Amino acid sequence: MKFEDLIYPECIKILSGKRKDEVLSELVDLLVELYNLNDGNRLREAIFHREKLMSTGIGLGIAIPHIRIEGVKEPLIAIAVCRDGIPDYESIDNQTVKIVIMIIAGKEQHKEYITLLSQIVSKLKKDDVREKILSAENPEEILQVIRM
Repeated sequence: MKFEDLIYPECIKILSGKRKDEVLSELVDLLVELYNLNDGNRLREAIFHREKLMSTGIGLGIAIPHIRIEGVKEPLIAIAVCRDGIPDYESIDNQTVKIVIMIIAGKEQHKEYITLLSQIVSKLKKDDVREKILSAENPEEILQVIRM
């Protein structure tokens, strides 16, 4: 399973002027809508609970909110690109978060979950990839950069 194969233009949002809770809520809403998930409130609660435990801002302007939850059959991914940055998203390196990649996986999908996290970090640790994502004009262009 490759990270790039789980992403479609419909899974990507370009946002501006948003705070952390708004971005997380928009990504949850997007996943609920795209995949007809039944319990959006449970998903939202799990994501926000995870963030309270420890921020998923991993550095380099990236955040990867992620959870494993019952009832999800295959990993789901949604992406938000916030060129202006998210002012209240605490990152371990104190850099402003501009790229948020949300991963939702099933409880039993531990291996897939870890593999996706690793692939995302490997791809986005490259300065040129992050710069191209941030300068892309639409979700299709962002997807092209990710698939390079």
